[in-house]
Parts: sequence; C-alpha cells; structure tokens
Amino acid sequence: MLTLNRLSREEAEVLIGGAEAKAREIGVPMCIAVTDESGNLIAFDRMDGGKVTSIPIAIDKAFTGAAARKGTHVYGELCQPGQPTWGIHVTNGGHFSIIGGGLPVTVDGVIIGGVGVSSGTAVEDLICAEAAVAHFHESTGHKA
Repeated sequence: MLTLNRLSREEAEVLIGGAEAKAREIGVPMCIAVTDESGNLIAFDRMDGGKVTSIPIAIDKAFTGAAARKGTHVYGELCQPGQPTWGIHVTNGGHFSIIGGGLPVTVDGVIIGGVGVSSGTAVEDLICAEAAVAHFHESTGHKA
C-alpha cells in the first residue's frame, strides 16, 4: 500500500495567494490553478482581467508540473524539433504544457502538487508560479 502526501485546499489557497501577490506587483492579472500530485485540479482563481483563454492553459500547466514532475519551462527547452522529447506537448490528450508557468510543488523532496499560472508572457507566468511556491514554503514552514 502507498501513502501519498497531497496539498490540502487550504494550502492550495496559499499558493494562489502567493501568485496573486506577485501578479499584482508586476501589474498582470493571472489565471492560477493548483492540482494534487496526480495533476487533478484542487483550486482555481481568475483574477479580474485574467484572460479567458488562459483558464485551460493554467490548468494544463499545473497538471504538467505535478504529473510530469518538472517545470513546464524545462519541457519547453527539451521539446524542440530533433530533440528526444519532441512531440511530448501533444501527449496526455493535449494537456501537456511546454509553456513556462507550471511548476511542481514539493515538500521534503516529494511532489505533492502543481501550480500553473497564465495570462502574461511565459516569463511573467513563471515569475508568478515561482512566487507561489516560495510563498507556500514561507507560509507553511514546509521545506522543499
């Protein structure tokens, strides 16, 4: 039998709060998704002004960060024509994202969820996702 560690709804809200604070700071309203360790949605928030087209993108970024166990920006670098992971972006029913802004969330080296942010550039999205994870660790006292 396996024992799984998973983000709670309350912890998902902490991640959303961290991403929202950074989004306000940089002046870009975001869509923010948080998933469990398997990539299933726990919580979602669309800030006023967040792009409607970014709703599924944020969810897919969170899915990828959690389920594939790496940041989406890493897959963006690896998924290039001629590279071994070319084509991965069309797997998982098209939900695998290679656009920066999706990260795994870890506690003590174990992936417990994912966060995905979308509405800005890939760099802005990643900055907000990183802020979400940092805020989570600062607020909860959990170590990455």
